Amino acid sequence: MTDHHHDHDHAHGHADEGSHSTLKGYATGFLLSVVLTAIPFWLVMGKVFANPQQTALVILAFAAVQMVVHMVYFLHMNAKVEGGWSMLAMIFTLVLVVITLSGSMWVMYHLNHNMMPTPVQQMRDMP
Repeated sequence: MTDHHHDHDHAHGHADEGSHSTLKGYATGFLLSVVLTAIPFWLVMGKVFANPQQTALVILAFAAVQMVVHMVYFLHMNAKVEGGWSMLAMIFTLVLVVITLSGSMWVMYHLNHNMMPTPVQQMRDMP
C-alpha cells in the first residue's frame, strides 16, 4: 500500500506548481509592501509635489508596483504556474479593468463637460 501511495505522489510532480515561498520570501514581500506604502504616505503628508495631479500619478505608480509585489511574493504568480494559464487570466483581467476604468472616466468627464449648464465658478458667484 505504501508503494502505491509513493507512486501516486511521484506521478503528480510538483514542478508545475510554481515556487513555494520561504520565510525569507514572505519577509521580503512584506518589507517591500511597507516601503511602497510609506513612500506615498510621505509624499502626501510632506506635500512633496505642489501639483496634486502629479502626486496622484506618483501614488498610482507606487500602487501598480505594489500590486506586482503582492502577486509575485504572496500569490506566487509567474509564467510557469499552471502552464502560464494563471498569468494569461491575470492579463485578461487587467485589460478588462483598464478598459472599464478608462471608459468610466471618459464617460464621466464628458457627462460633466456636456451636461453642466454653467461652470462651477459662475455658480459660486450666483446670489
